[in-house]
Amino acid sequence: MSEPRAASGGFSDIRRDDWIDRLLPRFLRPYARLARLDRPIGSWLLLFPGWWALALATGGRPDPVLLLLFALGAILMRGAGCTYNDIVDRDFDARVERTRSRPLPSGEVTLAGAVVFLGLQLLLALLVLLQLASLAIWLGLGSLLLVAAYPFMKRVTWWPQAFLGLTFNWSALVGWAAATGRLELPAFLLYGGGIAWTLVYDTVYAHQDKEDDALIGVRSTALRFGGDTRRWLFLFAAITLLLWAAALGAAGAGWPAYLALLLVALHLGWQAQMTDFSSAADCLAKFRSNRWLGWILFLGILLAGLLA
Repeated sequence: MSEPRAASGGFSDIRRDDWIDRLLPRFLRPYARLARLDRPIGSWLLLFPGWWALALATGGRPDPVLLLLFALGAILMRGAGCTYNDIVDRDFDARVERTRSRPLPSGEVTLAGAVVFLGLQLLLALLVLLQLASLAIWLGLGSLLLVAAYPFMKRVTWWPQAFLGLTFNWSALVGWAAATGRLELPAFLLYGGGIAWTLVYDTVYAHQDKEDDALIGVRSTALRFGGDTRRWLFLFAAITLLLWAAALGAAGAGWPAYLALLLVALHLGWQAQMTDFSSAADCLAKFRSNRWLGWILFLGILLAGLLA
């Protein structure tokens, strides 16, 4: 896969002449890109902890309606989170090669337009959230505090990826509450393992921007770990696997779920060992590969339920 290129010729995370350019009216295109509809990997990473929780809490037999609601909610909240993040980071994004062609720093969307679009996405996400059990609703509303704080973390800590983990994996708690009406140990173990998983994939992702981040004073685990990144990735991968194995055990999952976890372990090891941290394109490809990790674990839990 060739590297996306900005208009200036540099590396960009905007790909032109894709389905957005081909199918959407011109006035909608920058808003679709603001919500990252052209790059669904973030929605998958937000969705899978919730789907895992829904599946694990029901013995591998999740309610299809809940699966659909969580999918809609993930798309809307990921879009809202990206819009909010771009509003907060618009000045930083204008100074980073990969992000300067995004809709706000490039001028395709005005600040006022982005704020209105953010409100619309949040309203639609609220309508989805209100379909869930009461505890899940309150947990979902509580996640807004994490969403609001996240863009500022790279200004104050070398560990913004850990805070992203707290935010993105919150759906594990919401999912368990939606399926059972309560919170139990497996939900917290899934959540903890998800935080460690996020430290793997988002550290890889952050290596795309490490030169620009160092110049403008933005912090990340990629800069914090530097040449020791690979060792840290193996550590976080081990923590991920231990906590997810404990979650499967606490929930009484069957052997196919553990087989899936073994495949997850191979995938995490492949990422940690094979990522070329000097190549933005390879970092992006390894980051995007985590959707397959999500599917492996989800399907393993479903298969365990079918064979139970």
